[in-house]
Amino acid sequence: MTTLGEVALWIALPIALWGTVLSFAGGRTGRTDLVLSGERAAYALTFLLALASAGIVAAFLGERYEFWYVASYSNRELDTYFKVAGLWAGQRGSLVFWTLLLSGFASIAVFRNRRRNREFMPYVSGTLLAILSFLLVVLLFAEVNPFERLGFTPANGRGLNPQLQNYWMTIHPPTLYLGFTAFAVPFAFAVSALLTGRLDSRWIAVTRRWILLSWFFLTNGIIFGMRWAYEELGWGGYWFWDPVENASLLPWLTATAFVHSIQIQENRGMLKVWNMCLVVATFLLTIFATFLTRSGLIESVHSFAENLKIAYIFLGFLGAVAGICAVLIIYRLPLLKGESAIQSFVSRESAFLFNNLLFVGIAFAVVWGTLYPLITEGFFGQKINVGPPYYNRVNVPAGLILLALMGVGPVIAWRRASKRNLRKNFALPVAAGIAVAGALLALGVRHWAALSTFAISAFVLTVIVAEFWKGTRARARISGEGRWKSLLNLVGRNRRRWGGYVVHAGVVLVFTGLAGAAFDVAVTQELAPGESVAVRSAFGHEYSLTYESLSHSRPRASAANRENDWRWTALVTVRRGGERLAVMRPERRFYPVMDQSSTEVGIHSTAFEDVYVIPRDVDLESGAERVVFEVKVLPLVPWIWYGGMIVAAGALVSLWPAGVGSGRTAAGGRVPGAAAGQAA
Repeated sequence: MTTLGEVALWIALPIALWGTVLSFAGGRTGRTDLVLSGERAAYALTFLLALASAGIVAAFLGERYEFWYVASYSNRELDTYFKVAGLWAGQRGSLVFWTLLLSGFASIAVFRNRRRNREFMPYVSGTLLAILSFLLVVLLFAEVNPFERLGFTPANGRGLNPQLQNYWMTIHPPTLYLGFTAFAVPFAFAVSALLTGRLDSRWIAVTRRWILLSWFFLTNGIIFGMRWAYEELGWGGYWFWDPVENASLLPWLTATAFVHSIQIQENRGMLKVWNMCLVVATFLLTIFATFLTRSGLIESVHSFAENLKIAYIFLGFLGAVAGICAVLIIYRLPLLKGESAIQSFVSRESAFLFNNLLFVGIAFAVVWGTLYPLITEGFFGQKINVGPPYYNRVNVPAGLILLALMGVGPVIAWRRASKRNLRKNFALPVAAGIAVAGALLALGVRHWAALSTFAISAFVLTVIVAEFWKGTRARARISGEGRWKSLLNLVGRNRRRWGGYVVHAGVVLVFTGLAGAAFDVAVTQELAPGESVAVRSAFGHEYSLTYESLSHSRPRASAANRENDWRWTALVTVRRGGERLAVMRPERRFYPVMDQSSTEVGIHSTAFEDVYVIPRDVDLESGAERVVFEVKVLPLVPWIWYGGMIVAAGALVSLWPAGVGSGRTAAGGRVPGAAAGQAA
C-alpha cells in the first residue's frame, strides 16, 4: 500500500496540470468536451490522493521507519490512533492531507454543479486544479515528500511530540484544515465570476452554503484548538496570541465579515468590490496560515516546520495569487459598481459595514502584531516580540463594539431606521443591559472590560430572545399552531436567519466566558503528602485541595528495554465545605527519547467555573515527595465550551437544507403565518 501511495502521488501531478489546462481552455473556447475532461481530473485526483494518504497511514501502522516522516513522528510505543493521526502530525503529511481535502471538495463542487451553473464551472474547476497543482509541485519538489527514505532503517522512531499526544490533536487540525480548504470553492467561484464578467449576486447565492460550511469548520477548529491548549499546555489559559493561533484566527475574521457583508449585496446590491476583496483575502489568509505553520520563520509551540525553502515557495504563491486577483478586480471595476448607496448612518447597511470594518481592523492588527518581530529583525537586526498586552489593548475594545453590533444589526431597519423602529426594538434590551451593569456595580464589580461584556451580553441576549418570542407569537396567532410547533416551523421557514440568532447567542456565551478571566484566582504552594491548600473562588466559596500521595511509574518500555516515558502522578482530593467533589491525578512526564517533559493538569469543572491544578515541580531527591502545585479557580471558563457548542448548533441550523417544517404545506402552498414570522 505504501508503494502504491507513493506512485499515486507522482501520477497526481500530471493529471492536475492536464486538468487545469483543459478546464481553462474549455472555458475559453466553449468546448464542452474539454471542460468535462478537466472536471473528471478532479475525481481522479481525489482517488489518487486518497491512495497516497492511505499509503502514509499504512507506513505509520506498519512501523516503516525507513521513511524519514514515519521515523520522525512515530515509534513502537505510540497509541494506534496517534499513528493514524500521523498523517497530519507533521509538515509533510499535513500537506498531503490538505491536498486530499481540497481535491475532495473540488470533486463535490464539480458533482453538485454537473447540470447547473455551467457558465461558471470551467473556471471553477480550473482554479481549484491550479491550486492542487501548486500543492503537488511543493510536495514532490520542495524536499517535503512524505515518502522520502532514509539511508538506513532505525530500530525505532523518535516518537510524537508529547504536547501533541492529546485527544484534541486528533480532531483539531483536521477540522481546521476542512475550514481552510472548503473556502477554496467560494474563491474559485469568485475568480470565475471575474473571468466571465457575471458579477451579480448569483455567484454568492451558489456558494452560500460553502461559505457557511467553511466558517463552521473554522469556528470549531479554533474552539478545539483552544481546548487543546487549555488541557495540554499546562498554563491555565486557552489563547495566548501565539503566531499560529493568530494564523487560524485571521481567515475566520475575514470570513465572518464576508458572511455579514454578502447580505448587503443580496438585499441592496452594494459592496460588490468589498465582497470580492474579502473572499480573495480570506483565501489568501488560509495560505498565509499554511505559510506561518510550516515556515519556521516565527517561533510557535504549534509550528512543525522542517525547512525554510517551503516558506519562500508559499510566499511566492501568495504574491502571485494576490497580483492576479488584483488585476482581475481592477479590470472588472465597471461591473462591480454598487446599485445603491447608504442612505442613513442609522440603518442595517451602516451597522453591517461598521461590523465589517471592525473585523478587518482586528485582522490587520493581528497581522501586524504577528509579523512585527520579523519586520524589526529584518530591518533593524533586533527581534522584538509582541505579546498579549498589545493584542488585548487593541482588540478588547473592538470586540466589545462587535458584540454590541450583534444586537443592533439584525433588527435595525434597512435604508433608514425610524424612531419608532428604534424604540420598539431596543428599549427593552437597553434597559436589560443597564440593569445588569447596575446590579454588578452594586456587587462590587469594577473591571471595566468584564462589566461592559456582561452588560452588552445582556443587551444582545434580550434582543435575540425578543425576536424569537415575537416571531413565535405572530406565527402561533396567525396559523393556530402551538407555541413549540410555531417555534420549530418559524426556524424551519428561514433557517439562515434564525440559525444566525442561535450563533449569536453562542458567541455571547463565549464572550461571557472570556470575561470571566478578570476574576481568576491562583495560589502556588509546595505541599508534602497529607498537606492542603485553600483557594477562594470569585463567587465567594472556598475550595480545599489535599495532596494525598505521589506515584512513580514507567508504564511502557520499548523492545530495546529503553524507557519510553516516566510519570509522576499526584493524587489530589478537592473539597468544598467539607464535601468531597473530585479526585484529581495531575502528572509530570519525562520522555527520555526526546529529552522533553510535559505536564498533564487536573481539571474539575462545574457549570460556572473550573478548578485547575498544575504540578509545577516534583522533588524526589529529599525523599519527601514534595510537589509544588499551582491551583487556579477559573470562573466561567466552561461557558466558552458551552458557547462553542451553541455556535456549532446554530451554524448547522443555517446549513441544514430546507424541507419539512420550512413553512410549506403538503400541497406546496405556504402556511399563513410563515411570512409573519420572517417579518417579525
